[in-house]
Amino acid sequence: MPQRLAKASVAAALLAVALAGCTSSTSLVSKRTQGYEIPASALQQIRPGQSQQLVQTVLGSPQSTNTFGEQTAWYYIETKVNQTSFGLTMVQERTVLAVYFDRNKRVTERSIYTLEDGRAIDVETRRTPSFGQDKTFIESILESF
Repeated sequence: MPQRLAKASVAAALLAVALAGCTSSTSLVSKRTQGYEIPASALQQIRPGQSQQLVQTVLGSPQSTNTFGEQTAWYYIETKVNQTSFGLTMVQERTVLAVYFDRNKRVTERSIYTLEDGRAIDVETRRTPSFGQDKTFIESILESF
């Protein structure tokens, strides 16, 4: 009888371990926000004429800055992604808040850009030609002897 109980306990434990690996399909994908989360209340507070210091107080430090002549831009980037348990990341939404300043460090404009405003850029795969002979790694090593 005790041996039968032990076998039943082992079988129950194995079944519990096997079922622990089963998950619903909704738990395989997690929704995450990467970067800066842009609150709607903060957007309403940024208006032309305000100082850089006030913008930094409301939004915090920018993730990226850029200078165009006498105009400066601060960028706050929010990306919403779905991340699978297998490590794949799929971008669902991207919002870029650009705040433009004049030379007096006052807001001139704020713009919001999304994925639809972006464009895909092809990466150039051509090699830069090297002068001389093209040698493999092994040929270079053997030549040194």
